[in-house]
Amino acid sequence: FIHRFVAQQLPALEALFHPFEIGQLAWPSDGLVLFDGARDGAALRRQRLDGMQFRQTFKPEHDALLRLGLRAAEQGAQGFDLVLMLPPRQRDYARACYVRALRTLKPGGLLVVAQANSDGAKSVQSDLQQLCGSVEVLSKHRCRVIWTQSGVENAELAAQWLAIDSPSTIAGSDLWTRPGVFSYDRIDPASRLLAAQLPADLHGAAADLGAGNGYLSRELLARCPGIVGVDLYEADSRALALARDNLAMQASQSALQFHWHDVASGLLGRYDCIVSNPPFHGLDGGERLDVGRAFLRSAAAALKPGGQFYFVANRHLPYEADLGDRYTQIETLVQSGGFKVVRCWIG
Repeated sequence: FIHRFVAQQLPALEALFHPFEIGQLAWPSDGLVLFDGARDGAALRRQRLDGMQFRQTFKPEHDALLRLGLRAAEQGAQGFDLVLMLPPRQRDYARACYVRALRTLKPGGLLVVAQANSDGAKSVQSDLQQLCGSVEVLSKHRCRVIWTQSGVENAELAAQWLAIDSPSTIAGSDLWTRPGVFSYDRIDPASRLLAAQLPADLHGAAADLGAGNGYLSRELLARCPGIVGVDLYEADSRALALARDNLAMQASQSALQFHWHDVASGLLGRYDCIVSNPPFHGLDGGERLDVGRAFLRSAAAALKPGGQFYFVANRHLPYEADLGDRYTQIETLVQSGGFKVVRCWIG
C-alpha cells in the first residue's frame, strides 16, 4: 500500500528526535547521519535532511523517503557520526540491527534508538545494556529513547545475535527463512490452506502478491503444471531475497520475476491467475483493511479476461463487500481455522 503522509505525528519518531530538539544531544554539524528503519513524519521533516542517508527494507516507506529527498545508504556503508534507529518489532532481528548499526559508526559515534513502550521499549533498553554495558535513557510520548556510543560491545553476544539472524530453514521443510520476515518460524497456516485449494488446471502467466519467502509461488508451480511463469511481488526486500533462494530450482523450469514492489501502485503485467495472502497490518502492527483492499483492486486490474484470483484472509475481514463491482463471480471455497479462501473470476 502507498503511504500518503501529511506530517504524521508518529510517537516513536517524535521521541527519537526529542533529545536533539531540547539540546540534550548534539546534532552533528558536518557529519554523516544514517537513519536505520526510517519513516516519514512530522519530526523528520523538522530536521536538517541534507546529508542524511537512510535504510528501509519496506518498499512503500522506502519510496516515501526518496520522495522526501533522502538518499538510500549503499550496502556496507560505514563511517557515520550518528545512527538513528526505529527498530523492527521482531526482537531477534532488532538485536542484529543494533550490532550492525554500532559497527557502521565512527569511533565515538552515537547510536540513538526509539521504541514505543507498547512495542517493547523496555526490552530494547535491556538488549542495548547487555550489548554495550551502559546506556542513557529518556522517556517521551509513551516511548523510550536509548542511546550509546560505539566502541563498547560484548563481542561474544554480538556474534550470537548476528548468527540468530542468519538465514536458516523452517523446521520440517527446506524453505529458507530468517527473523523479521512474515511467518519466519513456520509455514503460515493461511497460506497452506490457500495452496490446498489451488486447482491443478490453472495455467498461463501467474502472479503472487505479497509473496513473502516464496512458499505460495512454489506450491503453485508444483500443483499446476500449466503455469509457465510467476511474477512475485513483495514489499519486504529481505523476504524477497529468501524467495529467490527458495525458488532457485524452479527458476530453471519456469519464467520467474522477483519484484520489490508496492502492490497498491498497480502490477507490472497481465495475468491468467493471481494468488495472494494479502497483509492487513501496517509496520506498527495496527490493523489496516485498506492494505488488503488495495491488493484486491490491483489484482482485478491485472487479470486477463477469464482470469482467476485466489486469496486467503481472516474470516472476519469483510473483503467480499468490495469485490462485487470488480469480478464476475465470487466464491468462498473453504473456511477453516479462522481463515477463508475466496476465488474471484473475471469473465
